[in-house]
Amino acid sequence: MNLENYFPVLLFILVGIGVGVAPQILGRILGPHNPDDQKLSPYECGFEAFEDARMKFDVRYYLVAILFILFDLEVAFLVPWAAAMREVGMPGFWAMMIFLGILTIGLVFEWKKGALDWE
Repeated sequence: MNLENYFPVLLFILVGIGVGVAPQILGRILGPHNPDDQKLSPYECGFEAFEDARMKFDVRYYLVAILFILFDLEVAFLVPWAAAMREVGMPGFWAMMIFLGILTIGLVFEWKKGALDWE
């Protein structure tokens, strides 16, 4: 078995480690170090840590996060559609209008149900 055949794999691993570790080391060396009480306080999931880690969060937090991801991903479909608009023609245009109509109806439904209200 010839170990020279594994040199590209070793090089790939070393470059990957370098790309992952070098920015952290540079940030630690070159970055400012002036922590204060507020910066050092625990903060997690949009809520101040004031009880134990097993407390229940309000379901609205998760609902807003899921709705953001849902609508964000659906809007991402607009980029390839816009790039291929000449190729898809009028049938593609009307298919996207139906998609956007369904998306708008879903957004209005969520808005009317109060799922986007943060109290």
